[in-house]
This record gives sequence, C-alpha cells and structure tokens, in this order.
Amino acid sequence: MSKRRHRKRARREQPAKPGGRRAVLLAASVVLAVGILAAVMLLRGGEAQRTGSPAASPAAQGAQAAPITPAAGQDFRTLSGRWLRPEGGYILEIRDVDAGGKMDAVYLNPQPITVARAEATRDGSTLKVFVELRAPGYPGSTYTLTYDPKRNQLEGVYFQAALRQSFDVVFARMK
Repeated sequence: MSKRRHRKRARREQPAKPGGRRAVLLAASVVLAVGILAAVMLLRGGEAQRTGSPAASPAAQGAQAAPITPAAGQDFRTLSGRWLRPEGGYILEIRDVDAGGKMDAVYLNPQPITVARAEATRDGSTLKVFVELRAPGYPGSTYTLTYDPKRNQLEGVYFQAALRQSFDVVFARMK
C-alpha cells in the first residue's frame, strides 16, 4: 500500500476529535434549539400576562388575591411614598399605584436600580407588594412585602437571586 493511501486510511479510522466539525455543528444546533425554546417560553409568558392569567405574576401565586375593587384602589394609595430599609440605606419609592395594583416604583441603592415589575395585591384586608429588580448584581432579585398599618411599615422577604438567598427585611416609611 502506498504512503498516500495509508495516510488516508489512517485518517478515516481515527475517532472524531471533540473539537471537530461535527462537534461544532452539534453544539451550534443545541444552542439554537435552546434559544428557540427560550423565545417560545418568553412569548407564552407574555401572553399569560396580557390575558391576566394567575400564573402571570409571582405575587398572585401561592395565595388567592381578592378581586380589585374601587375601595381596594383607595387602599393601594396608602402604599405611596418613600420607604427606607434601615440596615442598608436602600430606598423603595412608590410613586403611584393604580386601582389594578400596578405600581410606578423606583429602587435606590443609592443609585437607581431598574424595577422590572412592581405590583400591589390585596389578600382580604392585607395589602401585599411585589417588586422585581433587573440590573447587574440583581438579576431577578425580588421583594415580597406585606403592609403593616399599625407600624406603618412594609415587612417581608428579599430574595437575592445572584446569591440565591432570602433575607427578612423591613421598610419604614420616610417622612
């Protein structure tokens, strides 16, 4: 057998290298499939939010929130104002809450951090607040708070998504 034929035959008999063309194509296909799946899930999630599905908001999960009434809209206004988390100096400013519970909120640490979603719900006579942050260091971190009218403060849990840890927190109303 000639040297040339021998080299060709040896190449064909070698197992595929992990970094070979097939591996690259396989990896690219997997990434593309995952991207398409993520896009479909994202679109379906947006659909659920537009149709008012209960699965659309984490604040509505776990507990059945009472239907929003004009009186509830009045109650939501009590949440408006600046709230200070004393142990860190963080400020949650609730600028407005509409009758549906959608909040216009700003979070300061001390610079503004993007609030992806902020909403108020009512569970019986209890007012609840849900705030989701989206920024570097805060990728999906959330506050799930309950308003305590006697103490005039928001109490609840802060979930730090980057650390995957939850912390008990309190926000006191600022004067």
